[in-house]
Amino acid sequence: MSKKSVTFILLLLSHFSFSQEKLLFGVAYYDEYMPYERLEKDVAMMKDAGINVVRIAESTWSTVEPQDNVYDFKSIDRVLAAMHKGGIKVIIGTPTYAFPTWLAKKYPEILATTSRGKNQYGARQNMDITNEHFRFHAERVIRKIMEHVKDHPAIIGYQVDNETKHYGTAGENVQKAFVAYVKDKFKTVEAVNKAFGLDYWSNKINKWEDFPTVNGTFNASINASLNSEFSKFQRQIITDYLAWQTKIVKEYAKSNQFITQNFDLDWRGYSYGIQPDVDHFATAKVLDVAGIDIYHPTQDNLTGIEISLGGDLTRSMKNKNYFVIETEAQGFPQWIPYPNQLRLQAFSHIASGANMLEYWHWHSIHNSAETYWKGLLSHDFEPNPTYNEAKTIGRDFARLSNKLINLKKNNEVAILFSNEALTAFNAFSFGWGARETYNDILRPYYDALYKMNVGTDFIDGTKNLELSKYKMIIVPVLYAASDDLLRKLNQFVKDGGHVVYTFKSGFSDENVKVRSSIQPAIINEACGISYSQFTIPQNVSLKNDPFGSGKDNKVETWMELITPTTAKVLAYYEHPSWGNYAAVTQNQFGKGIATYVGCMTSSTLTERIVKNALEKANLWKTEQQFSFPIVVKSGVNQQGKNIRYIFNYSAVNQQVRYVFGSGTDLLSNQSIAKDSVLNLEAWGVKIIEEN
Repeated sequence: MSKKSVTFILLLLSHFSFSQEKLLFGVAYYDEYMPYERLEKDVAMMKDAGINVVRIAESTWSTVEPQDNVYDFKSIDRVLAAMHKGGIKVIIGTPTYAFPTWLAKKYPEILATTSRGKNQYGARQNMDITNEHFRFHAERVIRKIMEHVKDHPAIIGYQVDNETKHYGTAGENVQKAFVAYVKDKFKTVEAVNKAFGLDYWSNKINKWEDFPTVNGTFNASINASLNSEFSKFQRQIITDYLAWQTKIVKEYAKSNQFITQNFDLDWRGYSYGIQPDVDHFATAKVLDVAGIDIYHPTQDNLTGIEISLGGDLTRSMKNKNYFVIETEAQGFPQWIPYPNQLRLQAFSHIASGANMLEYWHWHSIHNSAETYWKGLLSHDFEPNPTYNEAKTIGRDFARLSNKLINLKKNNEVAILFSNEALTAFNAFSFGWGARETYNDILRPYYDALYKMNVGTDFIDGTKNLELSKYKMIIVPVLYAASDDLLRKLNQFVKDGGHVVYTFKSGFSDENVKVRSSIQPAIINEACGISYSQFTIPQNVSLKNDPFGSGKDNKVETWMELITPTTAKVLAYYEHPSWGNYAAVTQNQFGKGIATYVGCMTSSTLTERIVKNALEKANLWKTEQQFSFPIVVKSGVNQQGKNIRYIFNYSAVNQQVRYVFGSGTDLLSNQSIAKDSVLNLEAWGVKIIEEN
């Protein structure tokens, strides 16, 4: 990052003094979607539910600017007035994620060109956010709204844009900007050709004017190096775009008002893993508070993993408490929560360090693409079991805010992730026959930590690393990485840290050019292994079932044929041809240990391997006496007392022995003695503040 960029970010952050005194509990509210007048009744029902904040206006561009430079703020004004009268605070969103019809008609070039062709109007987030006409009109509507609302006392903060991504924008202007970016970074075409191996299929560039579109020759299937660089550039577009919006809003915002953004995650029908299209950690720097949208299965499929992962990731962005800006109340029909599940989910967010929980959304919409994504209220707007359960959450949030807000966590384990490794690895999924993507490999390791109640942070491997605070780092599929990063990880092990690597780590450099040295490149020093061949397993397991996994002793979809040099072999392959090769190894290097997993293992095997590494790192502690479906989260509150959350993520009552310090169950106000037995109802929760 340039000195100019650093200075800009510091200026953005310099005036912020928002101080949060209570947990925020809220909903997104869309007055513009309402089929009839009911604002006063909505406010009354919100107050009855303990809702103290709403988010508005992020979808209102066509409402506030129905024609070019013609403005109508009546909807925003009436909602602000009603909420203020009811004592409910407001977050204003900039309305730029969906632009109006008149703007599309006036400037059809605003619709983005992607690798699939020209976008059509109708869907949201279909624009080229670098387009000069879009930027002009987006800035103007933001300024008009800010000028209009800036002095309203109900407003506590602002949200810039909405679930922002680059949307695949790759039109002519983006291509030109990318060529300028590459030219600035590499200086000469010779350097580009060398870094990306462009001699292949005569893709070599002999002068800058010949640089072809990345939508054709340089797609992932032809040259993953240049494709990955373009993906990095597209993510930088988002960082710059949200910094640009934040700068505009900061000109009007008060020093006690925050600016946030609702990041989202990789999507598999629900929130799943690292978002490939945004550099969250870079973008979060310009925000006062990082925000996240987390959606997940419920009913029999509720595990809390997505809540925990999204929370751990967002808390790690700024190493501070965060906002859950969107999560489901009812959501899809298959997500209507069982009794107690809404409460369980709510306190799970707070246990990960959230200071705000907002549902998307207040009411169900009667005609749209999201008609059957139900809000806290159903289409009839009447109280329902989910709304009634939310009322208990609102009461408990209000009563316990002082005890639960600003929870601080000090984790000793982290997962190192990399957007660059993600893009590079996923580019080759077609080539080696594997079905897994980057997140498919990361998730089982996170899930294992979660189920064993190991508190976890996330580290962005593309940033300046602070590794020394951790005792163990899990590094899934670090396919593309610089020499410097790999050497830092070696040094971390040498200094006494523990690292768990998966297959394909260290394989290529930061430009996605496969290293010609011994694999796994550079980290082989700490891992004490080498390999030169890999294959897709057919009927392969681990010899003698060394981790006691029974029917789950399976190697799936990928295996490296590893030869140990100094490493101890934890598992060999069970196979007539591959039986002399190692599958899982562990090596003492300096004061620490490096574990290397050279194959895709079943979830049970993954959990057993992680447990082994935790024990070697002396990280098998009191919390690990419990395992899923009993989930234990902890932290220190602002009074300096330990808070213990104990969740029952199952449909049956559970009894657990409370092995922590004596204290008070904050929900029941009952004293809890060490070694007493706690009764947890189905989908139940206990929150103990230790004495």
